[in-house]
Amino acid sequence: MLLADVVATSTAVAATRSRKAKVAAIAELLTAVPAEELEVVTSYVAGSLRQRRTGLGWRSLTELPSPAEQAALTVGEVDAAFETLSALAGPGSQAARAAAVTALFTRATAAEQGWLRGVVTGEVRQGALDALVQEAVAAASGVPLGAVRRAAMLAGSTVAVAVAAFEGGEEALAGFGLEVGRPVLPMLASSAKSLSEAVAKAGGGVVAIDTKLDGIRIQVHRSGDEVRIATRTLEDITTRLPEVVEVARSLPGETFVLDGEAIALDATGRPRPFQETASRTARREASDVQVTPYFFDLLHLDGDDLLDETGAQRLAALETLVPPQWRVPRLVTDDLAAAEEFVESALAAGHEGVVVKNLAAAYDAGRRGAGWVKVKPVHTLDLVVLAVEWGSGRRRGFLSNIHLGARDGDGFVMLGKTFKGMTDEMLAWQTERFLELETHRDGHVVHVRPEQVVEIAVDGLQRSTRYPGGLALRFARVLRYRDDKTTADADTIETVRALA
Repeated sequence: MLLADVVATSTAVAATRSRKAKVAAIAELLTAVPAEELEVVTSYVAGSLRQRRTGLGWRSLTELPSPAEQAALTVGEVDAAFETLSALAGPGSQAARAAAVTALFTRATAAEQGWLRGVVTGEVRQGALDALVQEAVAAASGVPLGAVRRAAMLAGSTVAVAVAAFEGGEEALAGFGLEVGRPVLPMLASSAKSLSEAVAKAGGGVVAIDTKLDGIRIQVHRSGDEVRIATRTLEDITTRLPEVVEVARSLPGETFVLDGEAIALDATGRPRPFQETASRTARREASDVQVTPYFFDLLHLDGDDLLDETGAQRLAALETLVPPQWRVPRLVTDDLAAAEEFVESALAAGHEGVVVKNLAAAYDAGRRGAGWVKVKPVHTLDLVVLAVEWGSGRRRGFLSNIHLGARDGDGFVMLGKTFKGMTDEMLAWQTERFLELETHRDGHVVHVRPEQVVEIAVDGLQRSTRYPGGLALRFARVLRYRDDKTTADADTIETVRALA
C-alpha cells in the first residue's frame, strides 16, 4: 500500500467532526490493506509509529529536501526506514540519521512530508484516537466492537489485535486473556469539577475515595520470583525500580497483577516534586532518589482473574495481599461531609486530589468512563504570549502552540507551552492576532511582541532547568484570552513561585 493512501485517509479524518465518518474512513482503508502491512497501517492511521524512538524531533526536521512530485513510497518502505533510524547509535550516528532522513523525505510528496513530520513529532491531530481505530477494526473485520475492545485491553495494544481480528475473527480475539507478565492497558479516570459531581457521576451511594498521588503509574506483574513493572504506556521499567521489585517479592502471593503508583517522598513523607519521581523512574543508573509503591487495584491473584469482579471484591482481595503501608490511602463512605474532610487532608498532605470509584464497577481497562472519576483543584494564571508555533494536521495553516511567560521585572520569563483548550474560532483569531504582533521567525516559531494576556489553567508546577525561571507549567490549557487585561496585570514570577 502506498503511504499516500494513509495520508489521504488521515486528511479526511482530520477534516470531519463526525465520529461516524472518521470510523468509516479508517475502516475503508483497513479493508484495502494487504495482510502483511495491516499492523503498520493500523499504527499509522492512529497517528503513531511502531518504533518508540527514532532519534528525530522538530529540530532535525525543520529543513527538508524538495518533495517528490509523484507518490511512490510504500508503507513497508517507510516502516523499514524508521526501523533503521531507531537502531542508529554511537559515533557517526548523527550523520547517518541525517542521511537517512534526507533519503526518506526526498521520496515523499509535500503532503507526505507534512504527515511524516507530524507522526514523528506526535503532531498528527486527526482525532483518530485509539477508541476510533478499535471501532474501525470492528467495522472492517465484521467482529463485535466489544470483542475488539476487550482483546486490545488484554493485549495492551489495538495494533496487536487488528491482525487477529481480520485473520481469525471473534474466535481469535477470544484467545487474548490476561497473562501474568504481559501488561494490559490501564483503566483511566474521567474528570469532575467537584467532589459532589464526581460522586454522582460514579453512581452515588457508597463509593471508594482514593488519594490521587502525583507519581508514575505502574503495573506490577509477579510470577514466582519473576517480577515485571510497566508504565501506563506499557514500557518495561523493571530494572529501574529495584525497590519496587523488592516490595513485590515480599508479598504473600505467588502470581499477581497490581495496579498503582510509584512516588518519591521526602523525609517527612510528603511527595517530592513530580519531576524528581519522573526523572528517577526514567533513569537506568543508580540514584539517591528512592520511590515508594502504592497500590490501589488488583487484577489477578494466584490463578484467579479479577478484571470482571466488582471494585469492592477487588479491593477486598487487595487488602489480603498488600499491607497498609503500600496501599493508597482510601476512604469508603456515603457521607459527603466525611468525603470532603478526606479530600482536604489529601491536599494538605501535598497530594494532587482524589479519585472517586464506583465499588460495583469492573476493571474497564484502557477506557475512561464513569467507574473512576478524578477531582483535582484547578489553578489559573494570567500569562503573556511570547511566541507561537505553526500547527500541523487539522491545525495546519494556523498558529497553534503558544509560548507562555510570567512578568519578571521589566521583562518576561518563559514557563512553558500549550496548544490545549483552543477552539477553531480561537485558532483563527489568534493566528490573525499574533501575525500582527510578529517580530521575527525562527523556523516554525513566530516570535511576537509580549502584549497579549491569556488565562491558563494548570494542574500544578514543577521545578525545571529548561526554563530560566526555574519552573514549568504542568498540563497547561487555555481558558480564554484576556483582552480586558494589559501585561501589567499578568502574574509575576513571584506569584507563580508562591503557587508552586
